[in-house]
Amino acid sequence: MFKTVLAALLLLVPLSLQAQTAKPASPAEAATTAPAPPPQVLLKTSQGDITLELYPDKAPKSVANFLQYVRDGFYNGTLLHRAIPGYLVQGGLYTRDLQPKRTRPAVASEADNGLSNLRGTVAVARGADPNSGTAQFFFNLVDNRRLDFVGSQSGLTWGYAVFGKVIKGMDVIDKIAALPSRALGPFAGDVPNPLVVIENAHVIGEEPPASASSAAPAEAAPARTTASKGKKSAKPAKG
Repeated sequence: MFKTVLAALLLLVPLSLQAQTAKPASPAEAATTAPAPPPQVLLKTSQGDITLELYPDKAPKSVANFLQYVRDGFYNGTLLHRAIPGYLVQGGLYTRDLQPKRTRPAVASEADNGLSNLRGTVAVARGADPNSGTAQFFFNLVDNRRLDFVGSQSGLTWGYAVFGKVIKGMDVIDKIAALPSRALGPFAGDVPNPLVVIENAHVIGEEPPASASSAAPAEAAPARTTASKGKKSAKPAKG
């Protein structure tokens, strides 16, 4: 009996020593296991600041594409060139003289990610081909559920990929949408007057990029819509 009790005590000693020497994880170690916060981008426009929060978990390709343009300084000096009240505000490609900039290759559409084109969301603008989006994006002014993915049968049913939302500055976007508009340059209408310039775009927490004003214009302008102001059948243009 004595030998049995002694053996049990000897087995317990190493376990108690391990419990005493084990150290709780430091705050720094705990932080390394926490998920990274979603990236945020600040657009400083001639009408005010707009802050976006992006969804890399839902739209990884679209977010990576947008962030690369931001970090390259591509959007600095481009316009929010299209504003239709009750529908959308679009931009991200044209310079102050309404010349398109050269873009990187298009990204595959992620419109089937389950996110809806609700008011305040930001989505990838594109042409008839669902996989033709490059630099352009648009803000939804209202719940544009008809722009959501409903099937892969065609570009009309594929919808538009939401990749973020406005977390600050929706009032600025509403102000832009309320500006008078006109036909200008290659556009038959919907160009805000005065022009709305993205003066700077940068990822919050990162050094703002240098100006990319030296970027060459595109060899050919992207396809454009010709729908008149206020016709909600108009689709976000390519690019």
